[in-house]
Amino acid sequence: MRNGGAAMSSLDVKYVKKCRFVVASGIFDEYDIPHQPTNISHRSKKLFCFLITVDEESLNFIKKNVTVREDSVGGQWVGVWRLILLKNPPYDEPRRNGKVPKILTHRLFPQAQYSIWIDGKMELIVDPLLLLERYLWRNKNTFAIAQHKHHRSIYEEADANKRRKRYARPLIDLHMKIYRYEGMEPWSIKKNTVGDVPEGAVIIREHTAMSNLFSCLWFNEVNLFTPRDQLSFGYVVYRLGSSFKFYMFPNCEYNSLFVLHPHTREHSSKIEWVKNTAELMGKGSSMKESRGGLGLWTPYPGDLNLVVMPPIARTSKAG
Repeated sequence: MRNGGAAMSSLDVKYVKKCRFVVASGIFDEYDIPHQPTNISHRSKKLFCFLITVDEESLNFIKKNVTVREDSVGGQWVGVWRLILLKNPPYDEPRRNGKVPKILTHRLFPQAQYSIWIDGKMELIVDPLLLLERYLWRNKNTFAIAQHKHHRSIYEEADANKRRKRYARPLIDLHMKIYRYEGMEPWSIKKNTVGDVPEGAVIIREHTAMSNLFSCLWFNEVNLFTPRDQLSFGYVVYRLGSSFKFYMFPNCEYNSLFVLHPHTREHSSKIEWVKNTAELMGKGSSMKESRGGLGLWTPYPGDLNLVVMPPIARTSKAG
């Protein structure tokens, strides 16, 4: 994106301009290697661009571990995947950098009419045309995402994130306090949604104006607060109200679309291990992100001490 970080080479920009149907993925911080999709029809191979965005560290890692071929004009490929190098990453936290292609797919690939995002750890085992037919075209949806396996409330998901050390615990608490102050209720059957928490490893979209608006607003939350996009998805849905329609499909179907592979290693982010605010002070301030989550360090205009957080019941041992 011009002047916004995550810049592509002119060669890659030229290539993606022809892409109307996209299967996109991303690998950052040497966290995965590309997994080849299977059961892809001849029609889909001609219709879809399979684009996998990488940072420079991951590109070098991939070249050391799998065969990368170069085409006649310099494009780099692993099987059906075209490797798209994103230079000048906007953040110093790899997880947050990964949200750029994941959520702002329509900005990176502006000519695309449809996109299917899959996380780098996933191996697609269903023809992408079937995904568009099943989750978008059949019921005239423009945005589809899977229901979370264990949680429906963002407050449950936040509690699980803290237990699993997915981000600094005090900053997750602050993030949830802000949302609670702004009126975000825990999920209940009174809401018009299946749940407030998605399984964000797959997103199926038609790039309509409303779908693109939702993605931009969702990214704004990820930029301002924690990079855990599952925590902010339901909040953006709440703020848009009935204006945004989407389909949250059952998690059991999600498991039939992909094979989940383990990451190549544990994540290297120091801030994920922070247990209390004191650890971020003094010498520990080096653990803070310098370019992301600035909303967590900006004085909030309301009195968050008045916030009463909802009780959290752990609904699953796995969650």
